[in-house]
Amino acid sequence: MEELRKVLDEAKNRLIESFGLEPDVLLPDIRYRVIEEIVSTSIIREKVELTLTDVIDDAILNKYLGIPVFISLAWMMFQFTFSVAAPIVDAVDMFFSWIGEIIGEYISNSFLASFLADGIVGGLGTILVFVPNIFFLFLALSALEDSGYLARVAFIFDRVMRKFRLSGRSIIPHLIGFGCNVPGVMATRTIVGENERILTAITNPLISCSARLPVYVLFAGVFFPDNSPTIIFSLYMLGIVLAFLISFVVGRFFLKGRPSPLIMELPEYSMPETRTLLMHMWERGIMFVKKAGTVILAGVIAIWALSNLPLGVKSVEESYLGILGHIMEPLFKPFGWDWRIAVSIVFGFVAKEIVVGALGMIYGVEEEALENVISQTMTPLSAYAFMTFVLIYVPCVATLAAIKGELGWKWAIFSAIYEVILAYLVALMIMVIGGVMLS
Repeated sequence: MEELRKVLDEAKNRLIESFGLEPDVLLPDIRYRVIEEIVSTSIIREKVELTLTDVIDDAILNKYLGIPVFISLAWMMFQFTFSVAAPIVDAVDMFFSWIGEIIGEYISNSFLASFLADGIVGGLGTILVFVPNIFFLFLALSALEDSGYLARVAFIFDRVMRKFRLSGRSIIPHLIGFGCNVPGVMATRTIVGENERILTAITNPLISCSARLPVYVLFAGVFFPDNSPTIIFSLYMLGIVLAFLISFVVGRFFLKGRPSPLIMELPEYSMPETRTLLMHMWERGIMFVKKAGTVILAGVIAIWALSNLPLGVKSVEESYLGILGHIMEPLFKPFGWDWRIAVSIVFGFVAKEIVVGALGMIYGVEEEALENVISQTMTPLSAYAFMTFVLIYVPCVATLAAIKGELGWKWAIFSAIYEVILAYLVALMIMVIGGVMLS
């Protein structure tokens, strides 16, 4: 039996080396070729004109053009997202600033006024000001999905992803992760191969979800105002690259085996309907708003309490929040972050959006003033390192719970540990390499 298995493995490896395909994929391909030869000699048919889908697929599914086309479309998507949303973002920011001024003017009790203006309005306002960007990002993703293009991304990346112990099936959960990592992790249950499913789930948190977008928009807008869409695009691409690299390392040393073959039917291209696009944008975007009204609200209230306790503190630096920040500051000194920046990332464990709200309350300013303060305490290099750290470090509680539910505690703990270490190392590399290049 062992000899037979050895012979079969050798034959399988020779087939892969010769044709570049798994036998499970190669055999159906050969069958279709034989069928086409029989049909071509037995049936006389009129000349069939190429459809629009055939013409587009010749370019999009091309092994040389497929990935450059995807990258170009992704870059255009971010340009659209931030260019269109910019005036709406400014209007929302003005609205929350106006609400904060009214509270300060009409509520005489300083403690209550601080709770409402700084804790509720200030904390939530600093986050909700980026809701237009998130809605337009979901609109662009819905357009690509409804057109039939996203289904083809699996085929485009299948050849590349196999080199990293994944298959094209893994790209679908990763694309879902652009909206939220929780459904992205849950979508891995459709993957047949066990090792492939594990690798996809534990690397999904490296894909930038919409919760990280407020952090990117704030820091990219302050330090890279002329190139903010490109900077944010680079962070999304960095997440994908890191997901592939971690899959390769874990798959190479801990989860050995080949990914399952990819066979799927592609839909025809179609023009997305405006009503459907708006409905999808609203359904996905409103989830972010509801999250802001529950989890994020609780988080910003907790931050406000920590920044005002113990009672009688004269400044945030003397509060529990300031004490925690000063404990963490030496760890992040190589990145050029002060205690305020360092402590803000702690609350990202609850939800990444809270990082921005935490900064607003720690500095005690609104969104526009926060931009001015941050620009004086960080450099473009340290700001990019901070965005990278937020991209990579420990997943939010909900994502860890999803990984635990799909794979168990072992992989959930593994995900939390490796991402913190990876975030620190990558951010440190950016500071060192960037410092050398700028010197």
